[in-house]
Amino acid sequence: MTRILLAEDDNDMRRFLAKALENAGYEVVSFDNGQSAYNRLNEEPFTLLLTDIVMPEMDGIELARKATALDPEIKVMFITGFAAVALNPDANTPKDAKVLSKPFHLKDLVDEVEKLLAA
Repeated sequence: MTRILLAEDDNDMRRFLAKALENAGYEVVSFDNGQSAYNRLNEEPFTLLLTDIVMPEMDGIELARKATALDPEIKVMFITGFAAVALNPDANTPKDAKVLSKPFHLKDLVDEVEKLLAA
């Protein structure tokens, strides 16, 4: 089963995202900040990191950098209302990372996750 690590500081958004991905057949482990998500990445492997960019303790860009340093095979998708931040070449985001801008429909999220995992 594909394992997704979800880092999103908005509690309602995190629950909605996790439920949509679980309903699509994915195993989801979720955290409300980047540092906790990174700690879990050190314990076990995940197929996909799905992360908000703006979060307390460790932002999503730093989390993605550290995640890909730990596991170069992990796929990364940012979910954000600040797409320009992720797309900024100076941000040093992982090269194949996908950005999904808020607001989005949960079906769009599942479709984009499926596309990224198939790539």
